[in-house]
Amino acid sequence: MKDKFYLNISSADNLGIGLFKYAFLPQERFIIVNSAFSKILGVNSSREFKKVRLANFFVNLSERDEFFRRVRIDGKVNFFEAVFKTLSGKNLWVAITCSLVVSRDKKEYLEGIIENISTHKEMEGNLSMERDLLQGLLDNLPDAMYFKDRNNRIIKVNKFYAQGVGLKPEEIVGKTDFDFFPAQQAHQMSVDDNHVLNTGKPIIGKIERTLLPDGTWNQAITTKIPMYDKNAKIIGTMGITRDMTAYANLEKERLLMLINTLKILGKALEMRDPYTFSHTRHVANIAEIIAKELNWDENRLLGIRLAGELHDLGKISIPLDILNKPGKLSDLEYSLIQQHAKNCYDLIKDIEFPFPLSETIYQHHERLDGSGYPRKLKGDEILFEARILAVSDVLESMTQHRPYREALGIVNASKELSCGRGARYDSRIVDVALSLIKKNGDKVFWKDN
Repeated sequence: MKDKFYLNISSADNLGIGLFKYAFLPQERFIIVNSAFSKILGVNSSREFKKVRLANFFVNLSERDEFFRRVRIDGKVNFFEAVFKTLSGKNLWVAITCSLVVSRDKKEYLEGIIENISTHKEMEGNLSMERDLLQGLLDNLPDAMYFKDRNNRIIKVNKFYAQGVGLKPEEIVGKTDFDFFPAQQAHQMSVDDNHVLNTGKPIIGKIERTLLPDGTWNQAITTKIPMYDKNAKIIGTMGITRDMTAYANLEKERLLMLINTLKILGKALEMRDPYTFSHTRHVANIAEIIAKELNWDENRLLGIRLAGELHDLGKISIPLDILNKPGKLSDLEYSLIQQHAKNCYDLIKDIEFPFPLSETIYQHHERLDGSGYPRKLKGDEILFEARILAVSDVLESMTQHRPYREALGIVNASKELSCGRGARYDSRIVDVALSLIKKNGDKVFWKDN
């Protein structure tokens, strides 16, 4: 047994692990220590060991008391971490593992090992500081940040995200978007996450609307990127979402103000020429209905409707006796009429809109075959919005009374579109318009709003 004991001591020395046997009763003292133990605690001789007590090495009284409390209650401690002070006055972190042993003659001993874990604790402290620094940075961002694993489960969030869903960060970890958002919305978020996971391609600046737990909607812009491990394998996603609601509302108010200003000009046109104003209102209705059939979003619908309402605004500068002339126009008069598209374009071209308003109006008399005006554009040179406006304008003009002729009716208007389908007018738009006419019993499908 003695040979085996010394063999264990020798092996522990080589590993830098301190072995000790410490007597509690009848007198506290170290009985056996190895060289690694002496080196860790800075004790150079057995004479010095006779003078020190285990309790004297503890720097913090609370750690000392807890250590001996566990020994007495449990009879052992496992990897108990504490700060020790060596005989040279140096502080270091140690981990103690030991058991309380009672001999036949009722003497009590502690037998165990001690390890210097200062380097480990320093690394742990640095990592903790880095984590705290990162968390502090994340928590001070005015955006929601979140990290997810490959199953789209949330593994970390910042304070802004937690406040947004009204929970503590620890209550969010392990959950998915389906725990916080409506099913359809959460499904789309999951689709986006899986796209990033499966392709490794980020999603940058996606604009989306989010229903918050308090029942309100916000508008946000989201970026999601893949997270990699050291082997360049994708292990999850990181996302950042910025609340753009205030900005979006400001932009909406600005846009509404611009629209109202332009509508005032439209009212001026109505007072000057009621026929033209009625025509533009009908064209706007037609264009909007066609666009809805094409499943356009709210923003594009607003753009096409506004283009319809304003497309003849340039006629406000044309003399009324030309606009309402009952007979045939001269070449000069007709050239003045043709100027109305450019007149309106020049009026609004410098105003910023989230849709191509000025260019759509500028092109609404262009034709796919280049037979239109004012720039003789062809095919793909013409915006799709302008192609809808062209069909809408033809429909309204032919079915309504004009100063120089009676209304030609829906049948003739349909023939015009059918004959020009694919040549002058976009085939897809013509098909939608003719389908709407047929569904409405070969009658106009639009009305005043």
